[in-house]
Amino acid sequence: MPTEASLGVPIYPGAQFVASYDAGRGQRYYIFGAAASFVDLVGYYRTALKQKGELVYEVPATHEFDVGKYREETMAFPPGVTIKDYQSDISQGYPNPKPGGSPARFPTLIQIVPVTPGS
Repeated sequence: MPTEASLGVPIYPGAQFVASYDAGRGQRYYIFGAAASFVDLVGYYRTALKQKGELVYEVPATHEFDVGKYREETMAFPPGVTIKDYQSDISQGYPNPKPGGSPARFPTLIQIVPVTPGS
């Protein structure tokens, strides 16, 4: 289970760890589901990371925060926090992979690429 210390960034309070994936080059990225809205999560990370971040897609709403130096020669992805809105006219949210888990669907996902590779 990843921690704030191992990731190098805060985890939204109450967010649930969903999965981690190999990003290549010794990096992993970590997915967390949150019951909070996209707007609430962006606001939380703007305050926690002391930066504005950038809205990179409007549909589905996706907001990125850079949190470390990207070294192209050693990293597959820049370290950062990405917030993605999974609620829309066609989706009630990202399904909770835990059987009987609450909430049944997450309106918002958080993707974290740690500052430290291999953490």
